[in-house]
Amino acid sequence: MSRVCDICGKKAQNGHKVSHANNKSKKLWQPNLQTVRHQSGGGVKRIRACAQCIKMGKVVKPAHRDLSKIVKPEPKTEE
Repeated sequence: MSRVCDICGKKAQNGHKVSHANNKSKKLWQPNLQTVRHQSGGGVKRIRACAQCIKMGKVVKPAHRDLSKIVKPEPKTEE
């Protein structure tokens, strides 16, 4: 699985790590990818989205099941 955001397409960037003595070595900056559940169309699937897309609200998270609608049997009372 590639390290690319499924929403915005953000991927790794490369450059140089520069020390105080101006020594340069190669460095790779990875995006902050999170695995989240995303509601698209009629279903829910897992995607990898960067933290910035999650914060901006581009990821539509599925609604939680409403547990209050589940009918619980009432306890029997002896009369």
